[in-house]
Amino acid sequence: MEEIKIITPEELEKKIEVGEKLELVDVREEYEVEQGMITGAKHIPMGEIPENLAYFDKNKEYIFICRSSRRSENVCHYMQDQGFMVRNMIGGMLEWKGKTV
Repeated sequence: MEEIKIITPEELEKKIEVGEKLELVDVREEYEVEQGMITGAKHIPMGEIPENLAYFDKNKEYIFICRSSRRSENVCHYMQDQGFMVRNMIGGMLEWKGKTV
């Protein structure tokens, strides 16, 4: 299995602060995102990723986010197998100190 690239919450926050255009996807369940999501993230629950492949563009890199980074890592493996460029935010929302909406 190919290794998944990672990004720390701190690195992601810096990229957001400087206005970098990022493709963030939160794969948590509905009840989890009600507690807050990173600004600009798109919500697609993990179980709905396969039926939403048309949303993704193989020319962009996607950063996947969940609560602790375990589910997002699984999604990253799946998406990488489908030919997408992915990165997993390690530590998940448990480690996120930045703003949420």
